[in-house]
Amino acid sequence: MWDHEIKAMASSHSIIAASVFMATVLPAVLVPGFSVYGTHLLWLYSVSAAVAAVSVSVFWLLGISPPTKKHTLGYKLSRLFRSCLYFFLSCLFFHTVVILYGAPLIESALETFSLAVLLTSLTTLRCLCVLGPNVQAWIRVFSRHGAMSVWDTCLQITVAFTLIGAWLGAFPIPLDWDRPWQVWPVSCSLGAMIGYLAGLVVAPAWIHYHRKQLTYKCKTAATIVANLPSRFHEVHKIASRTFKTSLSFHMNGLKGRQALNPFYPPQLCKDKQ
Repeated sequence: MWDHEIKAMASSHSIIAASVFMATVLPAVLVPGFSVYGTHLLWLYSVSAAVAAVSVSVFWLLGISPPTKKHTLGYKLSRLFRSCLYFFLSCLFFHTVVILYGAPLIESALETFSLAVLLTSLTTLRCLCVLGPNVQAWIRVFSRHGAMSVWDTCLQITVAFTLIGAWLGAFPIPLDWDRPWQVWPVSCSLGAMIGYLAGLVVAPAWIHYHRKQLTYKCKTAATIVANLPSRFHEVHKIASRTFKTSLSFHMNGLKGRQALNPFYPPQLCKDKQ
């Protein structure tokens, strides 16, 4: 039923995954001494920028973003400003949550905020691309049975995999293995990226496997409501046409009746004349 959307989803996820690979390989070629561990912050911001740019472009080309009610320049600028504001607030939110989970408050503030930027690029930015700057829609999607499309289900899966990966990445930090990837926040950012890439693979596969069980009844109702204005316009046109025909019938007598009903017996018309 949603084969076309699933194929588009798989293609977009492949492009996004390729951007992560390119954001890791190109700096290693262009920047001397670049490495995921040694220059971790540079890699982190490179990946965040690549995922953000490619995600916005891909979702805009696919038309996944919700349609805007207004097409004025002021409304579009307001929507862009709210999206940027939500992105920044999400960075502050993830920064606070990571500190509450035990991250250094002052010593590694830059590293902690960089991890927050990565998490925002992998989760919040995707919400902005799919749902727009609409907090109520975000709450609806992440509530129970709140998905109204395959893209909402994909959003649930990718965000969950990303956050779980970042959480699991914190477990090796206190161990005394003395590995370079145990330095804060390397393991958490790697865990978030691995979880994000796993979500990109799992989401289309899971939706394709369960496509017969996914009904999205709420989406059907929303589609019906959205089509009501056009349906009302069609009914209005039919009613106007019927009224004009009836008026012509009353004004023209039997000729109007015969024009309205071509099966009207012509012999009866002659007898009455």
